[in-house]
Amino acid sequence: MRLTFLGTGTSFGIPVIGCRCAVCRSTDPRDTRTRHGALLELPAGRVLVDTPPELRMQLLSAEVSTIDAVWLTHGHADHLHGIDDLRVFSQRQRMPVDLWSSAAVAAEIEHRFGYVLGGPLQDTAEGTSRPELRSRVFEAGTPFEILGEEFTPISVPHGLIRVHGFRVGSLGYITDAKSLPEEAVEVLRGVRVLVLNALWEGDPHPTHFNVEEAVAAAECIGAEQTYLTHLTHRVHHETLAKRLPPQIQPAFDGLVVELP
Repeated sequence: MRLTFLGTGTSFGIPVIGCRCAVCRSTDPRDTRTRHGALLELPAGRVLVDTPPELRMQLLSAEVSTIDAVWLTHGHADHLHGIDDLRVFSQRQRMPVDLWSSAAVAAEIEHRFGYVLGGPLQDTAEGTSRPELRSRVFEAGTPFEILGEEFTPISVPHGLIRVHGFRVGSLGYITDAKSLPEEAVEVLRGVRVLVLNALWEGDPHPTHFNVEEAVAAAECIGAEQTYLTHLTHRVHHETLAKRLPPQIQPAFDGLVVELP
């Protein structure tokens, strides 16, 4: 298996519009962070994690030509609003792409983006195309298969909503969490590679891990390697990398990890 970090930024992205801070003006490409997204390559195909606004450019950069399934962690705009860019895959592959999410997110997509699930298109000419997606619903803690691999959805708190990461094989993937409930910790025990969100160092945030909280959670899980994602412009990549232990490091857009 292979994991590619397509986007490692928060909802503002980096550089932030109009900001002149050191990170937003950095010439280090690792400090340029698009909105959250990842690609998991399995023996039987590719699973896309989230559909951020920059999805088209992310997939072009990663030279991705096929997507076999999509995992949506939650319905916030920075994780969802690139969903229309899936159109090319259903059109090219001549079949709907499975869109896995919680029941709450599935209902939200049907309300906000109903046309991708076969709803009516308004004011469109004959012969136009649209994404063709097939809504598939999972339940937290209940394992199921995607492309022949067992995925276990992991529910974590994110303010007033729940976000769903997953475990597949030796990988645990969590974003936009404020804490790891005990049931999440149990599912993640034994992973060799862990992905966690971490906004910045210092001040706590009401709905996200900061770096210190993410490091504590990573140490609780004890993975061989943990990567921090969903980082803001308050984080300078090289500076943070030097402060962290070798087994916990910031991810960056385009980082490719070969999974054991």
